[in-house]
Amino acid sequence: MKKTVMRKYAQLAVRRGAHVKKGQGCVIYAQVEQHEFAQLVAEEAYRAGAKWVEMRWEDQVCTKLKYRHETLTQLSQVAEWEKARMQHYVDTLPAMIHISSADPDGLKGVNVEKMQKSGAARGMALKSYHDALDNKYQWCIIAVPSKKWAKKVFPGERTSAAVEKLWEAILQTVRVTEDNDPMAEWEAHDRGLKAHCEKLNALDLDYLHYQAPNGTDFKCWLIPEARWHGGGDTLPDGTFFDPNMPTEEVFTSPMRGRCEGMLVSTMPLSYQGNLIDKFSVTFENGQARERTQVLMDIANQNGGLVIGTGDLSELALGWATYNGDHMSMYAVNCSVPKTLVRYIVQYEAGSSAPSLREVLLDILDTPVSPELLPADENGQIAQKTEDLVGPYELHDFFLYHLLRFGSRPRKL
Repeated sequence: MKKTVMRKYAQLAVRRGAHVKKGQGCVIYAQVEQHEFAQLVAEEAYRAGAKWVEMRWEDQVCTKLKYRHETLTQLSQVAEWEKARMQHYVDTLPAMIHISSADPDGLKGVNVEKMQKSGAARGMALKSYHDALDNKYQWCIIAVPSKKWAKKVFPGERTSAAVEKLWEAILQTVRVTEDNDPMAEWEAHDRGLKAHCEKLNALDLDYLHYQAPNGTDFKCWLIPEARWHGGGDTLPDGTFFDPNMPTEEVFTSPMRGRCEGMLVSTMPLSYQGNLIDKFSVTFENGQARERTQVLMDIANQNGGLVIGTGDLSELALGWATYNGDHMSMYAVNCSVPKTLVRYIVQYEAGSSAPSLREVLLDILDTPVSPELLPADENGQIAQKTEDLVGPYELHDFFLYHLLRFGSRPRKL
């Protein structure tokens, strides 16, 4: 790739992406393989008025060796000099530019559990510094091709040709050409993304429903009054910057625990240096799990107990959400079948005051349902358990003969 075009890209990252200001520090993260482009970014940062520039060099081979040979205890430690560096960032609020170019599969074979546990431990140790930096500094992530990354995207090409093709693809997405003005292009792009957000905000959507021929069928509910955002961001002091280059996304806040369905990948995912292809993720009964977690937290705070709602019929069928309604501190109904629960409610209704009797009879008239989805367009219950698992009278008949008389499956 021509150096003049690479310099335009570096300048865009500095002045529009991270918006490095005069007198501000700048931290640049880069793989050692990208030293030539990283040098251009550093030079452009100084030209923009940076007071100082710090290079944070990274190397996947060394990272892989580190995870392979160091103990979990060692990997989890945060040295005092690391804390001092983070405190320096908190005090000076430098702009940060991340040059992403690593091999998507470069950490294959690393002990994932060791990586995750050490990362979590270090994250907790440095959390106070990250919290202090949050929404107070500019940052930007850009991409530059590496040889191994390029060969994975264009496996049929020679290495040099693959790198050139990946350069062309990246520059197209970040709106950089030999004869254009990338700064003006991004100003127009940000205006377009803002217009998309305004249209979506005006719709006041309750949920999003994604469907695709590959099997994706996914609903995600949104927080009421949540706003859509996209493109650039603005700090409290009014500094505008574009954190992601490229970006075509607009986003909002989903409602915690309110999503159902399956998402199927269309492209490979590089996660923690491992390439994952042809995968799917299923979200089911997230509300039930979230509800149980909240109840457990409240019980612990108040010295109370979470009373279980699951009964013998649900447990025998496995009709309970893992870490949801199958969890409790006291499972009072674990030996009571569903049909007996209904008889108990009916009995209590017959001896209760009129106001309570009306409530209990209404419960009996309501179809059994986990009630994890909103009502349908007619206001009717959308999830009816017996439509899916069959009548509880039949299940409880089998359970009775199995548990009371020890009847064999052949007899049942």
